[in-house]
Amino acid sequence: MTTKTRVIFVCTANAARSQMAEGLMRAKYGDRYEVFSAGTRQTKVSRSAIVVMQEIGIDISHHRSKTLDEFRGESFDIAVTLCDNAHAICPYVPGAKKTLHHGFADPHLIPGSDETILDGYRRVRDEIAGWIDGEFGK
Repeated sequence: MTTKTRVIFVCTANAARSQMAEGLMRAKYGDRYEVFSAGTRQTKVSRSAIVVMQEIGIDISHHRSKTLDEFRGESFDIAVTLCDNAHAICPYVPGAKKTLHHGFADPHLIPGSDETILDGYRRVRDEIAGWIDGEFGK
C-alpha cells in the first residue's frame, strides 16, 4: 500500500483560498494526496467560495474553518501558504517537512455587485487550480 503525500493549505482565515485549494486538490489528485486546510485564525467558510466551487462540481459546503492549532503534533509532507499574511505569520508550518508559498489575491476584498464579487472568486479559484495543476499534477 502506497502512502499518500500529506498536504496542508494555509491562509489567514481558512475561509476561501485554502478551502478552495483543499477542495480542488482532493477532487483532482485525491488518489495521490491526503489534503487539509487551516488558517492562522478561525472564521467560517465563505458562501461565495462554496458557490463558485459548486459551479465546477466540487462541494465544499461541508468544510469548516480550522486553525493550525487543530493540527498540532501532526506531520505533513508539504505545507502551502496561499496568502502573504499567513506566510509572514507562519513562514514555515510546524510539522511540515517543506513549506511552499504562492500568494493569491483575497477574493473577500473585492468590491462591487454580487456578480462582480463572484467573478473575483472564480478568478482566484481558477488561478489556484492552475497553480495546483502545475505544482502537483506532474
